[in-house]
Amino acid sequence: MKSAKFLLLLISLNVVSNLVMAAPPTCPAHLGSDCATDEWKGEFFPGIPKIKYEGPSSKNPLAFKWYNAEEEILGKKMKDWMRFSVAFWHTFRGTGGDPFGAPTKMWPWEDGTNSLAMAKRRMRANFEFIEKLGVDRWCFHDKDIAPDGKTIEETNANLDEVVALAKELQGTKIRPLWGTAQLFHHPRYMHGGATSSELGVYLYAAAQVKKAMEVTHYLGGENYVFWGGREGYQSLLNTDMERELNHMASFLEAAAAYKKKIGFNGTLLIEPKPQEPTKHQYDWDAATAANFLRKYGLIDEFKLNIECNHATLSGHSCHHELETARINGLLGNIDANTGDPQIGWDTDQFMMDVSEATLVMLSVIKNGGLAPGGFNFDAKLRRESTDVEDIFIAHIAGMDTVARGLRNAAKLLADGLLSELVRQRYQSFDTELGAQIEAGKGDFDLLEKKAIEWGEPTVASAKQELAEMIFQSAL
Repeated sequence: MKSAKFLLLLISLNVVSNLVMAAPPTCPAHLGSDCATDEWKGEFFPGIPKIKYEGPSSKNPLAFKWYNAEEEILGKKMKDWMRFSVAFWHTFRGTGGDPFGAPTKMWPWEDGTNSLAMAKRRMRANFEFIEKLGVDRWCFHDKDIAPDGKTIEETNANLDEVVALAKELQGTKIRPLWGTAQLFHHPRYMHGGATSSELGVYLYAAAQVKKAMEVTHYLGGENYVFWGGREGYQSLLNTDMERELNHMASFLEAAAAYKKKIGFNGTLLIEPKPQEPTKHQYDWDAATAANFLRKYGLIDEFKLNIECNHATLSGHSCHHELETARINGLLGNIDANTGDPQIGWDTDQFMMDVSEATLVMLSVIKNGGLAPGGFNFDAKLRRESTDVEDIFIAHIAGMDTVARGLRNAAKLLADGLLSELVRQRYQSFDTELGAQIEAGKGDFDLLEKKAIEWGEPTVASAKQELAEMIFQSAL
């Protein structure tokens, strides 16, 4: 009996030993860590498996409840409706710092530097995260992924080195949803980039965008984004607005021309935002951006990247901005985030409101999808969320919310009650005279004649409460 127990103990110890030997190495925070080298092949997220779909009844925080990538809805797989993308800047460069407090996050793989070695380490963490989350797209600013050098040439060389690693790590299955140049953080851009009053800054911004477009193209990116964080003004007393808008148009014209020159077939996207950090930014909202593009003959060269939190800052709902972009033929991509209605600034929270996501997906379905655009999570963990697994949980919750929105929107469209209510509201225009007016053939003489014939009009109820009841029943 004792021999049998001893043998069982030996077998158990051997199993434990094998498990320990097989366990992936972790990436400790200290500077002398082995994972600081390019050759290190361990895991940055040990113990976190590839995230799977387990259905609405699952209680597992590291599983999808509503997002089932391969499931078909309205003729498309969920993954093709969403085209989800991980945003490198918030996910891997977010610190939890805010205007009132120091950073709260120091991920295990960070060594406190902005060196090339650290940049490569982050890139390895990025692709492990993407693979485990189960998405196949990412997006980035140039300055997120590689450190500045002392000259443009040195900065470009740093970027090339990190991009070469990214190209290797992404393989053939992963690609950028989009890339962009960060033209707002460095002091040189205090007055903007394309709208700076200094010619030298304009030149530097052009060189930076040129390089960012090149590396986006090299990585197989599907889009390229322009966010004018400081393309605007603080005071009109010292600003020549017309001249600055003309300069911005010339800058974007040059970008569109260079896209064609290098054979980049991706979509160029403008991301509207009303303010922050500039008091008034020139791409205030979707309508303002559309007007700008039409005025300068760029309407066929660009589409819009709508961010939900930016929509609310401009006084609109995300649904309003999406519909404005859509009916102008400009809906290209969505930054899937949201703000706190009790806070007046851009908080970049993960979208968790199912009703908002349902309205978003109604616009996406009406648009026929977003490809070659998609959804990117321009969203950051809350300052108080400091565990590595929180990065996964936030993305899972955001993806599940958008997936529930798709399911609800499909249900609304299949039911048809809301669509029929809208049709009935405008049915007076579904007549010969209404068709004549909508075709642009209703001159005022005809309209006056008909008004006299018809007399005082009757006005039907808009049935607002019924519309909201139908919508709520789908959630």
